[in-house]
Amino acid sequence: MEIINSCKINRLTELIGNASHPVVVTHLKPDGDAIGSSIAMYSFLKISGKSDARIVINDRYPRYLGFLVDEDLEEAIDVYSEKPEAAAKAIAQSDLIICLDFNAFHRTENLCTHLQSSTAAKVLIDHHLNPDSESFDLVFSKTEVSSASELLYHVLMATPLVGGDASVLPAAAATALMTGMTTDTNNFGNSVYPTTLKMASELLRAGVDRDAILNSLYNQYSENRLRLMGHMMKDLLKITEDGVAYIVLDRKTQEEYCIEEGDTEGFVNMPLSIANVRMSLLLKEDGNKIRVSIRSKRGTSANRCARLFFNGGGHENAAGGRLLMPEHVASIEAAAGYIETYTHRYFTEGYED
Repeated sequence: MEIINSCKINRLTELIGNASHPVVVTHLKPDGDAIGSSIAMYSFLKISGKSDARIVINDRYPRYLGFLVDEDLEEAIDVYSEKPEAAAKAIAQSDLIICLDFNAFHRTENLCTHLQSSTAAKVLIDHHLNPDSESFDLVFSKTEVSSASELLYHVLMATPLVGGDASVLPAAAATALMTGMTTDTNNFGNSVYPTTLKMASELLRAGVDRDAILNSLYNQYSENRLRLMGHMMKDLLKITEDGVAYIVLDRKTQEEYCIEEGDTEGFVNMPLSIANVRMSLLLKEDGNKIRVSIRSKRGTSANRCARLFFNGGGHENAAGGRLLMPEHVASIEAAAGYIETYTHRYFTEGYED
């Protein structure tokens, strides 16, 4: 890969070698790619002799990713929403901060000010558009990869310690990387490149049990998740004349079905199976915010729509954002009108051109 050049690898190796208290950080509400890449990086730091390495996250990882975290790893994770003092202390004491799966510090929410004020060397490994490169000492940025996990895989493979042999990676790292890539591609359903398949092949050859990963990811959900899915697709799904499918999930419904973080993973993709749907949106009420997930078919830019109307961004066909109440919409009940108004403008006023 073009971005994985020897100078950058040498610099990363030097930074890791000189670090005594490295910290791995990812974005708020961490998904499979965020947690997978973070665990893989942490595992690499451990075999590099960094016994004091830690992972710092703003929010607890979803329950369905718990199979990646054993008891020892759990002890090395600081969750800001649960123990803010410990998380802030880990960042303050760090002499190397490795940031994964986000392009700017504000994507870490409460960790942002701590990261900005830290004098530690900072490394970014990310696959999103428009990285804030000036805030980092070393940047690995490439959008033409499936995930941060894939980009990290190629970075680690290029290090002298791994030497291009995936079997050298710790088993926890290999499993986490495969998991992160699998979730971010919707199980090879989107954003798949030749390098993605090469990565998967090499990890399988190195002994990764993909069947076990798929079982943990997709066959361990609660009964309520399936019942919510039926309710959403039957009663909540709306489709506009512009080919926009959307679902608004309010707090009351989430509580009725006892929904946990991660339980709606993949739901936003489902309406894209409908022939005349060009774009799909899932809006979830979260306190005074509405979290927005956007997916689109080829030829329609989810990223542009997110940037223009939903205070977000992401990839061409997979993006996200947020709306604040009452700044952007008066209430969750007003969200449907907002979606229909602005997606109609998007498709009829030349924004897609």
